[in-house]
Amino acid sequence: MDEYLESTEIIDYTHPNVAAKARELAQGCSNDAEIAKHCFEFVRDVIRHTGDAGEGITTCSASEVLEQRTGWCYAKSHLLAALLRANGIPTALCYQRLNCSEYPDGGYCLHGLNAVYLKDFGWYRIDARGNKAGVDAQFDPPYEKLAFELGKNEYNLPELYAEPLDVVVKALKTRINYGEMVGNFPDIK
Repeated sequence: MDEYLESTEIIDYTHPNVAAKARELAQGCSNDAEIAKHCFEFVRDVIRHTGDAGEGITTCSASEVLEQRTGWCYAKSHLLAALLRANGIPTALCYQRLNCSEYPDGGYCLHGLNAVYLKDFGWYRIDARGNKAGVDAQFDPPYEKLAFELGKNEYNLPELYAEPLDVVVKALKTRINYGEMVGNFPDIK
């Protein structure tokens, strides 16, 4: 479990702002599930999804996402992992391969989400991408309510990752704004 508790360059929970927000979100909570729910709802509801906003810079590290208050699904999952890990809750990164037809030049792309290890439930997947019409992700363990139901030719990558995939980090660090990211989302085949 140690690797799912580490602070890294991308999941940088030792950054003062991330550490402070993690402490703030844990205040008054009596167990890991309550802390996880508070962190999940903060990232889902307060941090804008760059694609839904239709504009904005591309963020990558947890501290960048928190500072800019925006991020693609991948970046939002980095912030959620950092907030949870800072509170001693093992958190992994997960991916789905989805049809991205809602964007121009759609095709397929990866979608970033998290798995959190809760003492009473074990590994539990959560998706803080942000809700909108047709997307209603919730925190209700042990029931998973992710942002997207899988359709034809879509699938979950089975691994739990301690670090983001290289293809995701490369996309977030080289495509600096909304216009550069749309049509160039990270993908694996």
